[in-house]
Amino acid sequence: MELKSHMSDEFVRPLLEWYQINKRILPWRDQQNAYYTWVSEIMLQQTRVEAVKPYFIRFITELPDVRALADCPEEKLMKLWEGLGYYNRVRNMQEAARTVVAEYNGKLPESYEALLSLKGIGSYTAGAIASIAYGIPVPAVDGNVLRVLSRIRESREDIMKQSVRKNMEQMLLEIMPSDCPGDLNQAMMELGAVVCVPNGQPKCTECPVQKLCMAQLHGTTEEIPVKAPKKARRIEDRTVLVIQDGERTAIQKRPSRGLLAGLYELPNIKGCLTQEEALEKVKDMDLESLFIRELEPAKHIFSHIEWRMTGYLIRVSSLEPITNKKLIFADKKQSEMQYAIPSAFGAYVKYMKEEVK
Repeated sequence: MELKSHMSDEFVRPLLEWYQINKRILPWRDQQNAYYTWVSEIMLQQTRVEAVKPYFIRFITELPDVRALADCPEEKLMKLWEGLGYYNRVRNMQEAARTVVAEYNGKLPESYEALLSLKGIGSYTAGAIASIAYGIPVPAVDGNVLRVLSRIRESREDIMKQSVRKNMEQMLLEIMPSDCPGDLNQAMMELGAVVCVPNGQPKCTECPVQKLCMAQLHGTTEEIPVKAPKKARRIEDRTVLVIQDGERTAIQKRPSRGLLAGLYELPNIKGCLTQEEALEKVKDMDLESLFIRELEPAKHIFSHIEWRMTGYLIRVSSLEPITNKKLIFADKKQSEMQYAIPSAFGAYVKYMKEEVK
C-alpha cells in the first residue's frame, strides 16, 4: 500500500493535531532557530533525548551561535562534547560552521541543497533544518520515521538500504504541507519516539493514524521494520592503567587520526595484562610503583569494535621526573574542566577524582 493513497485528511491532519497536543517540551523545539535545530539533531544521533538535554543547554550557553562554534578552541569543543561520543560529529560541525561564516555571513543557508553541501550534514539533518527552521517543504527521514512508515505500509523492505530511504523521502515529499512542513516532520519523529516505539510493544491504541496502519491490522508490528543484520564487531582486549601519585593522574593524547582521534585517555595497552606485566609497563615509563590494585573489568562498544578492559590502579612515588614525553599529569580540577576523556574509559575515569590511599 502506497502512503500517498491515504493522504491529507486521513493521515496528515490527525497526525498534526496529535502532535500539537502531545509534543514534548524540549529546549530546542519551537525556537525557529536553525543553529539550535542543527546542534540538537547532530547530538541526537545515537543519543537519547533525555540524555541530550543537558548537553544541548551547556553547548549553546558556551557557543550561542555559528560564529562562536567556528571560533571555539579544539580542546574546549571536545570538552563540551565529552560523553556524547562519536567526536567526529562535532569536528564536522565546526568545519561546517567555518564554511557558513566564510560563505554565508555566519547564518545557516535557507536552502536544502546548500545545507546538504556542508560537512557532516546529510539528507535527514538538511531536511530537519530546512523544514523546522525555514519552513521549506522537504522531508526529514530518520530511524523513527522509517519505522513509522514501514509499519503503516507493512513494508518488509530493508530500511538500511539507501534506496528504501529515498523512496520514503519521495512519498513524504508528495504530501508535505507547504504551511507547516516542520511540524509534520517533527510529528513523525515524535510518533516514532513515544508511540510507535522500536523496542517492546508499540502503543497502537494511542496512535492517531492507527486505522491506516497495515502492520497493526495484520498483527505484524513486531516483525517490522526489517533491518539487515550488522557485521559482527571485533573483540579487542585492553588493559587500562590508572597511574597516580596521590594528587595527579597520568593521561595521554591519542593520535590525530583513527579511533577517538585527538582525545585524551588513560594509558592503555592491547591485551589482558597480569599485575606483574602491568607493573613492568609502568617501570618502562621510569616510574616507581608503590602498590597495585585490580579494578573492576569494563566493556565499551563502538560501532565496529568492542573493548573488553582490565583495569589497574597503580600508586607511584612520583610522576616526575619522567622521560615519557607523551604523558600529561592532570589533577582533579584539570580532568574535570580541561581534558576531554571519552566515555570508553568511563569506568576508570572516576578514580581520577579520588585520592589514592
